[in-house]
Amino acid sequence: MDFPWKIEWNSETCIRCGSCVATCTFGAIKPQLQRKSQTLSTGHLPNPVESSQIIMAIKQVNDPKSYCRGCSMCEKVCPTNSIRPIENEHNRFPLVARHGASPIKRGGRGHGMPHRVLDYIKVGRISQMTDPSLDAARHTFDILTPLGRGLPADELPLKIENGKLVANGWTPPIRWIYPVLIGDMSVGALSWRMWEALALAVAYLNEECGMPVRMSSGEGGMPSRLLKSEYLKYFIIQIASGHFGWNRIIKAMPEMVTDPAAILIKIGQGAKPGDGGLLPAEKVAPHIQAIRGVPKADLMSPPNHQGLYSIEESVQKMFLSMNAAFKFRVPVAIKVAASSTSVAVFNNLVRDPYHIVGGFFLDGIQGGTGAAHEVNLDHSGHPILSKLRDCYLAAVEQGKQGQIPLFVGGGFGDSGDLAADAFKAICLGANGVFSAKIWLQLAGCVGNEKGRCNACNTGHCPVGICTQDPRLVARLDVDAVAQNIVDYFLALDQELKKLMAPIGNSTLPVGRSDALVAMDKEIGERLNVAYAC
Repeated sequence: MDFPWKIEWNSETCIRCGSCVATCTFGAIKPQLQRKSQTLSTGHLPNPVESSQIIMAIKQVNDPKSYCRGCSMCEKVCPTNSIRPIENEHNRFPLVARHGASPIKRGGRGHGMPHRVLDYIKVGRISQMTDPSLDAARHTFDILTPLGRGLPADELPLKIENGKLVANGWTPPIRWIYPVLIGDMSVGALSWRMWEALALAVAYLNEECGMPVRMSSGEGGMPSRLLKSEYLKYFIIQIASGHFGWNRIIKAMPEMVTDPAAILIKIGQGAKPGDGGLLPAEKVAPHIQAIRGVPKADLMSPPNHQGLYSIEESVQKMFLSMNAAFKFRVPVAIKVAASSTSVAVFNNLVRDPYHIVGGFFLDGIQGGTGAAHEVNLDHSGHPILSKLRDCYLAAVEQGKQGQIPLFVGGGFGDSGDLAADAFKAICLGANGVFSAKIWLQLAGCVGNEKGRCNACNTGHCPVGICTQDPRLVARLDVDAVAQNIVDYFLALDQELKKLMAPIGNSTLPVGRSDALVAMDKEIGERLNVAYAC
């Protein structure tokens, strides 16, 4: 069989309960009658007797449309451990799957990244005799980062009246937020219960834990009740090239009781740079149609914003639309895929004369997506760290570092240690990181970078995260997922302090690359980090 996963089934231990067949959302296995022959020797002397019986067997479906994704749900529900998927290293799936002239599509994340550069970087400058380290358990830390345009002191619109400083003009809005954001995942790409779990966790972290965590809505709009609630201030509303959901957002503006945390204009995505978003028709359920104002069909966003062909136009688009829409009270940021042009784009934004660019979100190749062509996922994109470093050093060279906050994403938290990844990125110049896959993993996502599952595009997510099928969505426990996310954030906060304390920083060490050492000489030279061996 040419599929990437083969089913191993034990007929001797299987009790034919049917749980595996009922659980498989891809229809990759089926019950099938088969004749089982055996030869037995009866009596005191060898007297072989052949016999056969009809048994119910579990068979793998031999159809490329229903191939096994290796999600292991059959193994999880089997009461006798009689079935499991095994990776088929010698499969020819890339050849057979394109039969019919149809490109392969999938969700999840890219494969084939040789290594994680973050793992070759360590925190190497430990304060001791020269400058004391801090007590992570008892010291007070200020773990906040700005989202919004910062102005140098000589450009602040202030004047002195009667010996006091008073405002003398407009100041760009700034939000002080937690440096780890929940990245863009739309209602549609995610099931409504998964999105609800994320929103619940964010609200709890803000209201009960005092952590100003922010969550991006993703392209596709938001529920009306949330748009008109006080909780809107915890959300970054995204607008992408498809403008999905924005009709509802605009209609809700007169009834909004608070402003959103920010507006994020998505130009590109690291997992599939140069390609627009895609929500397959299988996932466009009635509530998605209502939020986005569309019929049931494949929803494909254009690769770029219509009428936007230059960096200058992107700035103009921000100025004319988003800033004006919220009367310049809300930071407006831009998100692009990391590429060889990242520094040029960033330099143009830094020189924005209107001071309306509130943030630069840079997304790397190791980010995830709900649906994309496999050839894009595996063969296009740019690693994030070198472009983060280039952008930060370009701002330093101009004396403008910190004026436009840098947020980076794409592979952060893949190892499970998001605090360490975020800390290293901050030392390299980021003001914060955004991550998405790790929150899905905490919810029970079984996919990984080695090709397991990654069926987010099919609408058959076996754990109810990336599907709109009510039977599958019911598998997700909203409260348990929200609890897992809250617990992870609280642990992450302590781990960040455990990394900040040894280098003697009580605030975020943005750009403190001297705190890092590289275990690989070439990586050290590329990132301008000291090499240590």
